[in-house]
Amino acid sequence: MRVLVVEDNRNLVANLFDYFEARGYTLDAAPDGPTGLHLAITQDFDAVVLDWGLPRMDGREVLSRLRDAGRDMPVLMLTARDELPDKIAGFRAGADDYLTKPFDLPELEVRLEALVARATGRGRSRVLKVADLRLDLTTLDVTRAGKTLHLYPACRKLLEVLMQASPAAVTRDRLEHALWGDEPPDGDMLRSHIYELRRSVDGPFDVKLIQTLPRVGYRIVDKGVASHDGHDASQESDEQR
Repeated sequence: MRVLVVEDNRNLVANLFDYFEARGYTLDAAPDGPTGLHLAITQDFDAVVLDWGLPRMDGREVLSRLRDAGRDMPVLMLTARDELPDKIAGFRAGADDYLTKPFDLPELEVRLEALVARATGRGRSRVLKVADLRLDLTTLDVTRAGKTLHLYPACRKLLEVLMQASPAAVTRDRLEHALWGDEPPDGDMLRSHIYELRRSVDGPFDVKLIQTLPRVGYRIVDKGVASHDGHDASQESDEQR
């Protein structure tokens, strides 16, 4: 599940990232109203967690503009405003749920799961699949051709981002942001992680799924799709690039 968190409290955002990413979610964050509105309109999210008291544009206005733009993803308002008139105003602005601070993280999680399940009309699958590769977002188990693969957390995170985007390419910048946010380490640590990921996912198998797209990034795709779309993606080892 990909969730946008629009919240200016850095400590709260850090807690949300720690909790949800450990459970297989993909989170993006915006520290103010206009940035959150832009991301919610231009990118695809399964749900949005939206604070009311945001800098530059409050959450209710963000929500109203989001709905005016035709974006109907579930939105949960997360705010310290606990009076009934505030809740009514939030729902009338287009909120799907309303949770007051302080709150328990497991409650937020089950509320988001319920919102997304209702929005899709069914329970969302928690298993990503590409060819014979499977990643269970609930248990974090990774298998290929029925064989369990043991991945470091960073490699598993990269695999999740690549599988969610498959068969599309994922830029290096997006992969680095998924691992380190806005502060990537010095040197080319991403290449090292991709190399380790390849060793586990592709090394023991004849069919290679992870592809390098020069000057773009990487993608993971089964051989049939790669042949069908006619894209000549390089599969050379990052160790040799």
